[in-house]
Amino acid sequence: MKYFMAALSMLFMGTIAAQNIKGKLVDVTGSPIEDAGIFNKTSGQHSHTDGTGHFVLGRTSANDTVYFSKLGYATQTKVVSQSDLQDPITIVLEESSISLDQVVLVSEVDALSRVVDVDVKTNPVKSSQEILRKVPGLIIGQHAGGGKAEQIFLRGFDVDHGTDVAINVDGMPVNMVSHAHGQGYADLHFVIPETIENVNFGKGPYYADQGNFNTAGYVNLKLRKSLDKSMLSTEVGQFGARRFMGMFNVMDNQNSNAYLASELYLTDGPFDSPQNFNRINILGRYRYALPGDQELLLTASHFSSKWDASGQIPQRAVDQGLIGRFGAIDDTEGGQTSRTNFVLNHNKNLGTGKSLNTMAFVSHYDFELYSNFTFFLDDPVNGDQIKQFEDRLMAGAKMVFQNNSANLGETGFKYHAGIGFRYDNVDDNQLSHTLNRQELLNRLAYGDVDEVNGYAFAGAEFKSGKFTFEPALRLDYFSFDYINKMNELYDSRSEEKVAFSPKFNTIFSLNENTQLFLKTGIGFHSNDTRVVVANEGEEILPAAYGVDLGTIIKPADKLVLNATLWTLFLDQEFVYVGDAGIVEPSGKTRRMGLEVGARYQPMDWLYLYTDANYTHARSTEEADGEDYIPLAPDFTMVGGLTMGGDQGFSGGLNYRYIDDRPANEDNSIVAEGYFVTDATLNYSVNNWTFGLIVENLFDTEWNETQFATESRLFNEPNSFEEIHFTPGSPFYLRGKVTVTF
Repeated sequence: MKYFMAALSMLFMGTIAAQNIKGKLVDVTGSPIEDAGIFNKTSGQHSHTDGTGHFVLGRTSANDTVYFSKLGYATQTKVVSQSDLQDPITIVLEESSISLDQVVLVSEVDALSRVVDVDVKTNPVKSSQEILRKVPGLIIGQHAGGGKAEQIFLRGFDVDHGTDVAINVDGMPVNMVSHAHGQGYADLHFVIPETIENVNFGKGPYYADQGNFNTAGYVNLKLRKSLDKSMLSTEVGQFGARRFMGMFNVMDNQNSNAYLASELYLTDGPFDSPQNFNRINILGRYRYALPGDQELLLTASHFSSKWDASGQIPQRAVDQGLIGRFGAIDDTEGGQTSRTNFVLNHNKNLGTGKSLNTMAFVSHYDFELYSNFTFFLDDPVNGDQIKQFEDRLMAGAKMVFQNNSANLGETGFKYHAGIGFRYDNVDDNQLSHTLNRQELLNRLAYGDVDEVNGYAFAGAEFKSGKFTFEPALRLDYFSFDYINKMNELYDSRSEEKVAFSPKFNTIFSLNENTQLFLKTGIGFHSNDTRVVVANEGEEILPAAYGVDLGTIIKPADKLVLNATLWTLFLDQEFVYVGDAGIVEPSGKTRRMGLEVGARYQPMDWLYLYTDANYTHARSTEEADGEDYIPLAPDFTMVGGLTMGGDQGFSGGLNYRYIDDRPANEDNSIVAEGYFVTDATLNYSVNNWTFGLIVENLFDTEWNETQFATESRLFNEPNSFEEIHFTPGSPFYLRGKVTVTF
């Protein structure tokens, strides 16, 4: 007992002896600056400002050197005095052009995300399709007329539409569990590109606050809390493309502000059968903040989209001259979808570095998609068109307590803990055989899904010298319920499952310009409820075991380099194939890879970046030569450059490359790679900007998505398995005019 009391006394004395520096960061107008970095060069401690601009930095002593940094502001350096440790300080940051020298490498597990934020700020997202491309190594492909969620590739995964990448917007989950089209389906088209503040991401299963679908990584979009200026923009381009966008300040006073944003996008696309695509987005956001006390964000948004699609076409039909590259076998494909969201974010400052963050959301979503992948393989008379439909209500909440000022004697100590839940109620989840989007021929699957995910997580950060240790643990509980409406008798089945996901990350900061990291952790993705009940709850939360070893180096003020060696092993899993209504087992897989990247800003007006990714992906339970993972990319590369400033001429050039990759298990069918270049050119004068946007600058012939599919055309006696593809956009020119006021 006496030893326990002695240890407790030492802990208490250490806590009392520790010193904090606290205060707030504001701009020259006195407005608070959120998420600015505070870094103690002497001790290695770091912190960030909250939504009201306030911060607490622990283990700080007189004569320590502290950096205050934020992209878009000139970095401030301060030598701490004794009086700074007694009374709150106010640091004023002056606006400056975006620059790599504003990036400070702090000991954070997602430090690369803050470096890549320069990419977003210097070359803002121009379309909803471009959002995910900001993540280094992430490749996307569209294959249903622009209205369907993009296919995602990351770290040797064909993620489909989101099965192995967790995607959130201000904490609200985007991935759909037990979706009619595919598990983890993530449609980001409800986000207006101009409302994005930054793109936060992490690769691998190393983040306790990220749960379901976080195996290859996660992406979290943060939207603007306020607008500097109102904006109107219009685009007109080839293929009947028209886009109209507006963002308007509707309130701006000392403690409150609000804005509205809206987007209308219309296009026929380059296809022989017009897409007749239309999408409308509306968003409203209200913010109330009491400096040093709390911040409340209320967000409401609605998205609706309709389209006709040409779908995937067989290579042989093009080779035989039956159709052109932009033709269609079944031009009655298409669909419609909508999503309405209500989100609450609340940040309460509890004093001395403690905070409580709460997020709650309600979302209504519907989806109707008509596709035809095999044409006349199963039904030689009516064709194989299918309809996928669902009507979904989602609700959830999360609460996270964080303490950034705890101390354990001479060891820096922070911790956080959170709890939350998500509930999905999906009615009339169905797969049906249809004709010309009009006639229902027969149902293949039809039922109601109820799925609950409750979770808790906790993590800590221990800093000792140049080392930072981050242990964490996550616990997830799932309840799966399915009512099969195909049976005449009431058929309801339920299963429950629990997943434990430990993480342990280590960061070694040699100095403020060099860090090494070792990340380890276990993640998972849930399987479709229909898989769960069909498999009687066995092996339905397949685990992913990951290790990353890497470095981030800043050898010069305006040069940042990064490199990572990684491996990821996936357990046995069962996959529900939404297009066929069947359960398809797949075995264990192993992926190993190397990622390298560079960002360089030789002059204030010139910014260059590139990222290259190599992956070796194989099934571990198959024979050599039959162990390829279909569509898993082995080499990808992206990069570009941005030139110019706020006024006068500016522009950018970006490229993306994906290598040839196996389309089936024995690599006998190959999905061809591509190299595509996009460009922008702008001229800004006062508050007007005139721009040109060119996709596929060199008019490359490329296939955006490809699949090895067995199909039969109407006049064919036999079926064939070969590449079926959606052609990538040809040279595509748009003009844009933007005015701010």
